[in-house]
Amino acid sequence: MPTTATTLRQQERRVLHAVGCGLRDDEIAADLAIPEDAVAGHLARILAKLGLRDRAAAIVHAFDCGLVVPGTGPRTRELSPVPRTRVVPKAGPRVRISLLGPLQAGQDGRPLNLGHLRQQSVLAALALGAGRTVSRQELLDGVWGMESPLTNVVPVYVYRLRKALRSEDGPDAVIEHDRCGYRLTPGAVEVDVARMEGLLTDVGRADRAGEGTEVVRLCSQALDLFRGEPLAGLPGPLAEVERLRLTERRISLVQRKARWQLRLGRHFEAIAELFALSAAHPLNEPVAATLMGAFHLSGRQTDALTVFDHTRRRLAEDLGVGPSRMLRRTYETILRGDHLPAADSPAVDRW
Repeated sequence: MPTTATTLRQQERRVLHAVGCGLRDDEIAADLAIPEDAVAGHLARILAKLGLRDRAAAIVHAFDCGLVVPGTGPRTRELSPVPRTRVVPKAGPRVRISLLGPLQAGQDGRPLNLGHLRQQSVLAALALGAGRTVSRQELLDGVWGMESPLTNVVPVYVYRLRKALRSEDGPDAVIEHDRCGYRLTPGAVEVDVARMEGLLTDVGRADRAGEGTEVVRLCSQALDLFRGEPLAGLPGPLAEVERLRLTERRISLVQRKARWQLRLGRHFEAIAELFALSAAHPLNEPVAATLMGAFHLSGRQTDALTVFDHTRRRLAEDLGVGPSRMLRRTYETILRGDHLPAADSPAVDRW
């Protein structure tokens, strides 16, 4: 940040650099050859000039403004008198982050401690940013909403997350910072949501080409990434919105997979997955209609009509509404004994 260079005197910059390196007051005094009480005075003036709350905020500021580079500084020189051999970073992402369930992060198969829930929500917001820079205000709005904290905790949380995510074989930070905000370092992190979105693109391509077996295979791969409710337990408006969006993604994947299973004559597999999905989302009428159509195509009309009755009761009890026109049309068609679209017809997608 330019304010550091223009606001602080040279000695104050040296003290801030030493504080950012994690040195105590007595160590700073020895390193700069000044009295220890002078160090305390310099630090007090630094906090006042930069509007920082405490020593921890000063450490974060030193990193964010580029005054301190991870892995360098007075303490590093003392502990490493022998020149260090340059370590070649391992190929591929160093950290894997999973959002399709409770938030998890791992490095080389080792789970990482991500701190408390608000701090985890900050990491989730960066991971959902898909490589773009996320501003501090966006993080505040997405994680805290209308209950923004009184102090600027975002840099502190980012500082802690950098420490938690940092690779043991190198000093590089997994979270980058610039004047616009923060982002995950490109190529350093693999996020399961990005992997799932990539598979969805492949599913659409295979679907348009009429490659049913490939659609089923790709949908299965994408569904295997889900480990439960996405972002389970994380607070904040962003997590809530993304939970709904990602849940809808999963529902859409199951439906698309089931429709192709029906076209391929794999009725039993389709019914099993649709039945489980309908049990988890009993108010979702498109899912109920697809399950009714699957039962009907399998010659199980009674089961198909039972799904309608169950869904109609739940809609009335939970929402106080009746079935939609789409669900009623499917019900009436089955009740009359008419044929629904054949399993190999694109019209099956309109259930």
